[in-house]
Amino acid sequence: MKRLLCLAVLMALALSLTVSPGLASQTQEEITILYTHDMHSAFLPRLDEEGNQVGGYARLKTLLDQQRKEHPNALVVDGGDFSMGTLFQTAYASSALELRALGRMGYDATTFGNHEFDYRASGLSSMLYAAKDSGDPLPAIVDANYLPPKEDEETWDALYSYGVQDYTILERGGMCYVIFGLTGLDSDACAPMSGMKLSDPVETAKKVVKEATEQCQNAYGQDPVVICLSHSGTVDGKGEDYELAKEVDGIDVIVSGHTHTTLNQPIEVNDTYIVSAGENGQNLGVLTLTRTQDGVELKDSQLIPVTEGIQEDPEMVQWLEQAKDQVEQEYLAQFGMEFDQVLVNNSYDFDSVDEVYATQHESTLGNLLADAYYWAGMKESSDPVDVALTASGVIRDTFPKGEITVAQVFNVASLGIGADGVPGYPLISVYLTGKDLKNTLEVDASVTPLMTAAQLFCSGVQYSFNTNRMIFDKVDEAVLVRPDGVTEPIVDDQLYHVVTGLYLGQMLGAVEDSSFGILSVTPRDAQGNPISTQQLEEHILLDEQGKEVKEWYAVASYLQSMGGEMAPMYGQTDGRKQVYSSWNPVSLLKHAGLPTYVAMIVAVMVILLVVLVVWLVRKSILRHSSKKLQP
Repeated sequence: MKRLLCLAVLMALALSLTVSPGLASQTQEEITILYTHDMHSAFLPRLDEEGNQVGGYARLKTLLDQQRKEHPNALVVDGGDFSMGTLFQTAYASSALELRALGRMGYDATTFGNHEFDYRASGLSSMLYAAKDSGDPLPAIVDANYLPPKEDEETWDALYSYGVQDYTILERGGMCYVIFGLTGLDSDACAPMSGMKLSDPVETAKKVVKEATEQCQNAYGQDPVVICLSHSGTVDGKGEDYELAKEVDGIDVIVSGHTHTTLNQPIEVNDTYIVSAGENGQNLGVLTLTRTQDGVELKDSQLIPVTEGIQEDPEMVQWLEQAKDQVEQEYLAQFGMEFDQVLVNNSYDFDSVDEVYATQHESTLGNLLADAYYWAGMKESSDPVDVALTASGVIRDTFPKGEITVAQVFNVASLGIGADGVPGYPLISVYLTGKDLKNTLEVDASVTPLMTAAQLFCSGVQYSFNTNRMIFDKVDEAVLVRPDGVTEPIVDDQLYHVVTGLYLGQMLGAVEDSSFGILSVTPRDAQGNPISTQQLEEHILLDEQGKEVKEWYAVASYLQSMGGEMAPMYGQTDGRKQVYSSWNPVSLLKHAGLPTYVAMIVAVMVILLVVLVVWLVRKSILRHSSKKLQP
């Protein structure tokens, strides 16, 4: 028995010596992943609907340091769209403040989102060079399937200079980690000016997981923990990242950005955990896993709100103040405005961005923006404006109660860049025929349920639509509303002067495709000549000094013109857009168009066909029965 016992001890010792040191460490240690996504340059706290401060990088830095102290081997990653959303983005190309901020907070890796291309590929390249030249600590950037065409040498050089790769391999606490980045189909569609080429996300992921896993096995003698930073999205528990997890084996965690989703608990699909923490740095995601022989198992998952009760990191506060001063000097000075300049005091509740997207409705927030564009058009154009338009897809924030500052206005209309190379989409001045103007309103009525970003908000027009009517024929009434309140019918072959944002103008050309050719909207010049999408920049609204009128500046100037208090008209909607649902035949047929009549003809034909079939069947049965009754 003593000999057998000694033999057993020796065998156990030998077996323990043959186990990979890394794997032994993995079975004993936890895996902690700290994550964010869709930060959108949210350096400073914002006010929530209750007026409380949320987010802010100085408080986020404190939370990250606390978590790293508790979990020394934690990874910190971001799922893309780290830029575009506040005034700090105006230094994106020149100073790369966003990447440098992530580096200062200790992020290990991030990926590109669609908004990293808002200033086009040239802006991205400038940002990467600026980040590298800063000498600051920077996160790794990974993106495996969204790359420039071969002939774009400038962008390739910038990616190479920074060190952008398909994936990165990290060793942390005896474990091997693979972190790779992906861009989704919808993300690509939301970056029409990127100039990049999208490879299939699923096939790319399969290739990367296989290649990187083999590298980890060769270098560390173990299978890696595979983390995908995916700017693809998860909606209502499904979406592109859900399908990615289902189709690709070997991904342990997907940090799912793009859709601004907040998941209080991970979605588990095909042994993959999908996590999302919401937008603008309002939460820090903390995912804790345990390594097993079969992969990883969930131990804990939480979202830590970034709130006022968290002490701000003093070094981060100082750096943010310096960044703020830089924005004032390099960007706002040319508009004669300051970062914290108060424009108006607001006493009213405006829709949140989520509410703007949620349902088809008239919105005081949308009304205010459209009215600001109308006001700017009337002020800067020699030809009176008939209609001004904006869309939910370009509204990025809302107005809180209390003092509204220049910075808050910029947050609301923060997207894009103009033909002048200056951040901020400009307004454009174009013309639509009456028929095309009606089609534009029909887009709001019919396309919005299919694509919520298409919901329109208008100034200078009043219209109504019945959601129960035939698609692409839902609008039953539309008239112009002049500044004195007098209404006029919209004449199909007459030209109307329209002011809107450059991005929305570019999207008008896509109406025909999204409506299957039934609707079309063609922007025109004052003489009625069609304007191509590429020519829209020639019709940018300019001020007296020849400068582009930026969307955000039009809103800021309009608020400033109110004399210190928000105009009472924005305390409630005024009926310019009326949305209702009715099965009343009169309402269903009121001012009906071709789609309704075609549907009616088809319905009548189907009914007649059914009647004919029933009659033939009945006739056949009677004939068959009569034959049986014959002697």
